[in-house]
Amino acid sequence: MHIADALELVQLSPLMEQSSGRPEVLIGLIDGPIAMSHADLNASNIREVSGISPGACSRASSAACMHGTFVAGILCAKRGSEAPAIAPNCTLLVRPIFSEITQSTGQMPGASPEELAIAVIESIDAGASVLNLSAALAQPSVKGERDLEQSLDYAARKGVLVVAAAGNQGSVGSSAITRHPWVLPVIACDRQGRPTSESNLGNSIGRRGLGAPGENITSLGADGKRRSFGGTSAATPFVTGAIALLWSEFPAASGAEIKLAITRSGRQQRNSVVPPLLNAWATYQVMALIHSERRAS
Repeated sequence: MHIADALELVQLSPLMEQSSGRPEVLIGLIDGPIAMSHADLNASNIREVSGISPGACSRASSAACMHGTFVAGILCAKRGSEAPAIAPNCTLLVRPIFSEITQSTGQMPGASPEELAIAVIESIDAGASVLNLSAALAQPSVKGERDLEQSLDYAARKGVLVVAAAGNQGSVGSSAITRHPWVLPVIACDRQGRPTSESNLGNSIGRRGLGAPGENITSLGADGKRRSFGGTSAATPFVTGAIALLWSEFPAASGAEIKLAITRSGRQQRNSVVPPLLNAWATYQVMALIHSERRAS
């Protein structure tokens, strides 16, 4: 899918013309490390949170580095690059959760619930406004899922929005991430806005989630070459980036206000396992109306 078509599908283009983001808005990228020296990334807008590995890649060819750099390009690459580059002026807060040594290849890397819970809390404590989780849960356990639920509760109390990939198993159901009421699950859609066959669907995903471009998306490769990739991992940062731009334009808004606006802007009824497409510009208009009414009162 061409970048322009992907952005138009979810009405991000007019919002991106309105804003490039603000440094005070911190996007927590809980993923692999990234190629910080990439020519299309602005290293001055990137901060690291200590994790299982440094924020910068040590092996550009590793699956973890490729995945993290790809998602970072969608979020914060320089405008005019070969990536969507939604919010380049926001600060990218990198908290690696995938090891370059142990992570195997695949479209959607996995992490244990315990590891993910720690990363969520550390990213929030480091100042993140919104978290991007393009990860699948591996090695589930009762204790691990309890820890993860508590970390997501912590995000809700702090008003930090959590945007998470719904998963690529092509199944109907939910996970400890997507069934949490504060999380915004994201499915991948094709160029016509239809769910891709591999996207997970479910009641909680349909009620609280959103669809975003996830078919053959182009972004940055850690080796300096462009890379095309698909699935819910690729779709998730479109929603995260839109939230970062909305918060940049409405810095006084609460997380609950933005979450409500972005999930209620679509016309589709929430009575299906399939969520509606993100409509970033409609959400901006809703937020502008709320802001205008607030100033008038």
